[in-house]
Amino acid sequence: MLIMMRSVRVELPILSALLVRFFLLLVIYTLLRWGFYLYNQSLFPNISPAQLGFMCLGGIKFDISALLYINSLYILLEALPHPYRYRASYQNSCKWIFVITNSMGITANIIDFAYYQFTLKRTTGTVFDQFAHEQNKLQLTLDFIIDYWYLSILLLLLIYVLIQLYQFIIIKKPLKITGKHYLLHGIYFLCIVWLTIVGMRGGWRHSTRPITLSNAGEFVQTPNQMAIVLNTPFSILRTLKAVDIKPVHYFDDTTLTQIYTPIHTPTDTTPFKKLNVVFLIIESLGKELVGELNKDLDGGTYKGYTPFIDSLVEQSLTFSQSYANGRKSIDALPSIISGIPSIKEPFVLSVYSSNKTTSIAQLLAGEGYETAFFHGAPNGSMGFSSYTKLAGIKHYFGKTEYNNDADFDGTWGIWDEPFMQFMAHKLNRFKQPFFAAFFSVSSHHPFKVPQQYVGQFPKGPLPVQEPMGYTDMAIRKFFETASKAPWYNKTLFVLCADHATVTYHPEYQTTPGAFSIPILFYYPGGQLKGKQDKLIQQIDIMPTVLNYLHYQKPYFAFGFDALSSKADNFVINNNDGTYSIYQGDYLLLNDGQQNTALYDLKQDRFTQHNILAQEPAIVRKMETALKAFIQQYNNRMIQNQLVYQNAQ
Repeated sequence: MLIMMRSVRVELPILSALLVRFFLLLVIYTLLRWGFYLYNQSLFPNISPAQLGFMCLGGIKFDISALLYINSLYILLEALPHPYRYRASYQNSCKWIFVITNSMGITANIIDFAYYQFTLKRTTGTVFDQFAHEQNKLQLTLDFIIDYWYLSILLLLLIYVLIQLYQFIIIKKPLKITGKHYLLHGIYFLCIVWLTIVGMRGGWRHSTRPITLSNAGEFVQTPNQMAIVLNTPFSILRTLKAVDIKPVHYFDDTTLTQIYTPIHTPTDTTPFKKLNVVFLIIESLGKELVGELNKDLDGGTYKGYTPFIDSLVEQSLTFSQSYANGRKSIDALPSIISGIPSIKEPFVLSVYSSNKTTSIAQLLAGEGYETAFFHGAPNGSMGFSSYTKLAGIKHYFGKTEYNNDADFDGTWGIWDEPFMQFMAHKLNRFKQPFFAAFFSVSSHHPFKVPQQYVGQFPKGPLPVQEPMGYTDMAIRKFFETASKAPWYNKTLFVLCADHATVTYHPEYQTTPGAFSIPILFYYPGGQLKGKQDKLIQQIDIMPTVLNYLHYQKPYFAFGFDALSSKADNFVINNNDGTYSIYQGDYLLLNDGQQNTALYDLKQDRFTQHNILAQEPAIVRKMETALKAFIQQYNNRMIQNQLVYQNAQ
């Protein structure tokens, strides 16, 4: 067909050609939407053909908006009535503007075919800030092209088709350009400008707000399906501006504090216990990967991919339900170290990132602790060095401080095994007590292991499983080295993930599964062991550790003390504007305006039965907790009240 098109051309008036080319772009975007769905079909279960068709029809509105933004310059050049627009050189320039800008849009969609599995949402405008400090952009691009070569071929094919479709249409020049022609085309131009604005906004009424990501909820049954309706360029363009958090006033101050407060006022009079504290934050360590936490999978035969972490679970305090507060690495550090979750956008990329905050490092430094952060990536990667400085962490150890590129993995940083040994030896030189946090790099795409370890770790159905076996081995060797040090038996270790990742078992291909991570508290010199039937999240780590140390001063953190005997705590996370709140055995979903689903996770692990209408009392209780959290979060962000002193 394309060969025939190269020899046959269709001649159309300039505005007709503009309309036809725009229609062809809509066809391409519809095909991309089908491709996105088919590529990620396992993540969208129970969608009927009729439902999928409805989503695709709804997606046209978002495609029109995105394509009008992308092609705004091209539309202006083609529609503006002037005599030069019929010249060959002018049309050739317009052609390449059309091809280049639309190739960028197609590329963004193709990238999300693969990237969606890791974030469970379309890429947003924060991606530019997220990777702004990465020194390995070229290497990451090359790795993506190689690992997803078939998507690279698809991209090249679509760009070739785009060029051929453009060239299939030839602009028909009027026989005579008169004043009447200019008048008529001037009117057409004004109509095109108006229609472009309407299309970008997604509606013509004055009262209609420009459509945004949440409008995709009109065409779906569950929030995660919004990714099918949306397209990536739209998601990026609509989130280039910072998220505007609005103040809310659901409750008066007294009632709000009674329901939920991020101010912790310890009443324990036990003397402060100056244990060393070490956080081990493991890249992409979804709970599914840990066999000891999944004894019921595969009929009880599941072994997992982390044998050492399994052995550590048996000697640690764990919890039946443990969750991340986000789906990206950049969400993790503020949650774990400062008790501040990312809501709607990463906290460190938001306009509120300059707010005064506290952290466990700052609080412990006030008790005489030495503080350090270890991350084997190039210094500045993910903005971690900037964040840890703001968090009051004194020493930063990255690829620069390691100073041996022989152990560089070629993509992200120093391999976990040598870098964790480097950390162990550095800790030997620290004055006790100390606080240290480590963030691993090896269990990340492109999912490689060092050459000498190729074939030594099990390869499961997912590419992350082999390098996770390597990182597990690196953790084991770190503990072997650390156990010989005089500080080891006086150290509280906390092991958790930055976020969950792609999953294989249906039990984890759910909203709870997408955020399920292990959280372990291990104290070799004490009796901190067992598994509690309780909820815990990343923002709970800071309060829990401080309680265990008998920290006696008031402080600020959005999380809860997991060692408390109280059972009214809740877990909160937000993905693409949809809130998930877990309390007791239940999960409540809220789209920011209204409740959309309630699930009993004890009885319905696969979240297939929405019982929102059947349990009004539970919904009211959980909605009250959610509103209290939103009021505390929003208002404190706006008013810069994220420390204890400002809260008085």
